[in-house]
Amino acid sequence: MGIGRRIGDSLRLPGRGARRAIAVLVVLVLAGGAGGAIAFAGPTLVQRLGLVAPAPASLPPVPHAALGPLPADAPVPTPQGLSAALDEDAADMPGKFAGIVIDPATGTELWAHTPERALVPASTAKLITAAAAMLVLNPTDRLLTRVVTGPDPGTVVLVGGGDPTLTALPDPEKSLYPGAPSIVELAEAVRKKAPGPIRRVLVDTSRYTADGLAPGVSQGDVAAGFITPIEPVMLDGGRIDPSLQDGPRVSDPALTAARAFADELGVDDVEKGTAPPDATAIAAVSSAQLSELAEFALRASDNVLAEVLAREVAIGREAEPSYAGAAAATLAALRQAGIDTTGAVMVDGSGLSTQDQVPARLLGRVLAAAASPAKGPFDTQFLRPVLTGLPVAGGVGTLDERYALDGRAAAGRGVVRAKTGSLTGVSSLAGVVTDVDGKLLVFALMSNGVSPAVVRPLHDAMAAELSRCGCRRP
Repeated sequence: MGIGRRIGDSLRLPGRGARRAIAVLVVLVLAGGAGGAIAFAGPTLVQRLGLVAPAPASLPPVPHAALGPLPADAPVPTPQGLSAALDEDAADMPGKFAGIVIDPATGTELWAHTPERALVPASTAKLITAAAAMLVLNPTDRLLTRVVTGPDPGTVVLVGGGDPTLTALPDPEKSLYPGAPSIVELAEAVRKKAPGPIRRVLVDTSRYTADGLAPGVSQGDVAAGFITPIEPVMLDGGRIDPSLQDGPRVSDPALTAARAFADELGVDDVEKGTAPPDATAIAAVSSAQLSELAEFALRASDNVLAEVLAREVAIGREAEPSYAGAAAATLAALRQAGIDTTGAVMVDGSGLSTQDQVPARLLGRVLAAAASPAKGPFDTQFLRPVLTGLPVAGGVGTLDERYALDGRAAAGRGVVRAKTGSLTGVSSLAGVVTDVDGKLLVFALMSNGVSPAVVRPLHDAMAAELSRCGCRRP
């Protein structure tokens, strides 16, 4: 398996400005006070914004655009109506296919095609990781990178706290990551507060188990920009060029970060080590909140950030912070929350591994839990970032250049929000969509054995069909 084996989720969100504005225009996310969990802009609104071609006259009418929660009494599509809309596409889907549609308000499965079949999920596995992170970790917590005194005078220790968003950019606002802390600012703080001259820098990576790359992941994926060995301190997710979402990565991210830190301090002596138990704190910087990191990991399909979240889940559940420990802790967290993980086999947290196996039903159940309405005024919805982080069809994230204006899936543009997943011979799409009656639906579509170039448009068309189909046929 070399670099050519990967297709990846290309054309990711390159920055914050314009595309973030588009997301605000095309998608409305509100607490559903009237009983709906999440309200999304309907097809009419996105047509008025010029983001979708007008629907042919033969299509069902689209809803009146309204800025407010979804109606609590929106009619539910019938299984017969959904079968009439989706069965033919499912039967004609090449390769191995599995799919499911769920009403998140009741948890009812409205339509399914071999939903128990476990397939390689690719990056839709990040839905599982993000959900576990929001269930196990405090969403307002931040990942901390610290500097403490070393074992001898003149030595300081850079202690990794899991944050891959620490940036080497002079202006941290230009980082790909939200709220990225600066290695330059950290070094400045250390220079001011260090107890004496600094002659040596150690980097402490003991927070995570050092286990290289996950099974089913190629070393070529590092050079291709998809991953780097997961260590608890790195700069810009291990990227050589901090401005490229999928640019080549370094193979030793912790030492690379330590060398950059030492350069800022004017120190040449850098090596791995461990902070003394009685070390004195000198300075620290922190990441954005974990909820923001989870959203970014989904929106940009950031593999490194997803793996870090998985290891933090392992630590939160007192498991080994390795690929195996993190994968086991992630599934265990979902089971404890009442989500059935039967048939799922995970070896990493990002879905980059070809050895992951996940049923479409599990993806659907995770999304349904995130989209379910609050049961009472004090019901905390821990999984909301799983929805707010989803890419927007034709608008933002890994769906920004899909759902073309002149294609079969145009009706889903700005209405479908979904996590993508692509590897060689693997394509998946799982998310939420509001139909013409204002009903929020959850869906998961997975295909193995066929090129994403062939299957992606078919998945997009099926999701778009949900957006324009009332599907109430008896």
